[in-house]
Amino acid sequence: MDIVVNDALVLWGDVLVDGHNRYGICRKHGLPFQTVQNTRFQSIEDVHLWMIDQHLGRRSISDFQRGVLALRKREIVAERRSRSAAASAAEPAAQVPDARAGSANTPAPFDTREALAKAARLSSNQVVLIEKIQKQAAPELVAAVKAGTISINAAAAVASLPAEEQVAAAAAGKDELKQAAKRVREAKRKPRSDSTAKPQEAAAEPEATLASLQQRVAALTAENAALRQQVAGLQEQLQARAGDAHEVADLSAPF
Repeated sequence: MDIVVNDALVLWGDVLVDGHNRYGICRKHGLPFQTVQNTRFQSIEDVHLWMIDQHLGRRSISDFQRGVLALRKREIVAERRSRSAAASAAEPAAQVPDARAGSANTPAPFDTREALAKAARLSSNQVVLIEKIQKQAAPELVAAVKAGTISINAAAAVASLPAEEQVAAAAAGKDELKQAAKRVREAKRKPRSDSTAKPQEAAAEPEATLASLQQRVAALTAENAALRQQVAGLQEQLQARAGDAHEVADLSAPF
């Protein structure tokens, strides 16, 4: 059976941009192939962005791979825009229009998580989990995600463990990875139950304080009334004694 390769391989200088599978087939079977230069690319970043967009449009790659590609595109676009802004600020005003014209190949920035998720055809939550895996996961755990041994959700949970625990779980296989993810999730649920109890306790505490204050005020009011009665009684006794003293003085006076 003859193998025919009709489409030319796309190059940018010496870089093979499109046709990697065809190139491999041609080399394997000793088939001739044609190449064509793509003159639209102005830098290797243009090549990378184009290749990322091509891969994002394919259905054969996994959700994790699409997320990684979209995050990489965000990095490239952000770096390019940062350089463009710095160059525009450094150039004279007369040259600014040229700088703006040169930025026409710069894709729109991924300013929101929703835009990034849309480019990768994922949910915003999936993008967050993939970014967490990229930042925190050990290489062994990342390899397990790429191989489909563990899901994105479970891998993000395991990624919160120390690196040595991640490596040990990945080495133990699929079941241990699932158990590790389960342990992490259960550990996160316990503080939540405590936190739900604290607001209730905090709400009950002011009520208890108010009741005790009211009781204290009532007790002080009763005590104050009793003291007033005692003072009034003492005043009556003093007045009575004063009257008796006057009578004694009158009796002792000479006739």
